[in-house]
Amino acid sequence: MKFLPAFNDMFDDLFHDPFDYSSVDSMRTDIVEKDDQYMLNMELPGYKKEDIQLELKDGYLMINATKNYNNEEKDNDGHVIRRERYSGSCSRNFYVGDKIKEEDIQASFDNGELKIALPKDTTPQIEDKKFIPIQ
Repeated sequence: MKFLPAFNDMFDDLFHDPFDYSSVDSMRTDIVEKDDQYMLNMELPGYKKEDIQLELKDGYLMINATKNYNNEEKDNDGHVIRRERYSGSCSRNFYVGDKIKEEDIQASFDNGELKIALPKDTTPQIEDKKFIPIQ
């Protein structure tokens, strides 16, 4: 029996964990090419600056975000009405090349958006061949 696509999607949504932030969906990234650099704009809603770590290793820019969340509500007598917890991490890696150094990368975080600027090309320009005059 073949189900309609919308019907299958409905069942996928039923079994999707709404607190599963570990997928790439939670780190959606736009990469824009500017004059002399690449700009990465990554969505990290609900994270704080101190939850995010950037590391450059073997030509890869590794971005890790870790979150520990605990929300506990009590009534007037101190009885727990609701207790919600989330603890987890997500990460993305981007190959940036082995010529980029940490000091070449600029990063800022504001209002749930991580912005990273990377230089386009850090290799020194090689001069065009010039003929050497024979004397």
